[in-house]
Amino acid sequence: MTDCLFCKIVAREIPADIILETERALAFRDINPQAPTHVLVVPKSHHKNAAALAQADDGLADDVLKACHDVALQEGVSDSGYRVVFNTGLGAGQTVFHVHAHVLGGRSLTWPPG
Repeated sequence: MTDCLFCKIVAREIPADIILETERALAFRDINPQAPTHVLVVPKSHHKNAAALAQADDGLADDVLKACHDVALQEGVSDSGYRVVFNTGLGAGQTVFHVHAHVLGGRSLTWPPG
């Protein structure tokens, strides 16, 4: 998609603080962090939301979740705890319609969220 912000980041047309890259996923720091660790993990291929990702193809959702865990390990929050959030749709707070997981950690995360 030519007008998708995250597709442009994947294509390196827009700069981002990339911290992890796999064959099918890219992870970069959120520009408006809500926790000391706040990293977005996106599939390199465009899918509108988590529902579309789940139906995409063999193993892509798994690859994105594995990348989320790798981010948590790399950022040092895997032992203390971290949260992975997929916002799906406007009502859930999704503002960029390229599926992305928020990996949050580094502080106490309350429940229920927002």
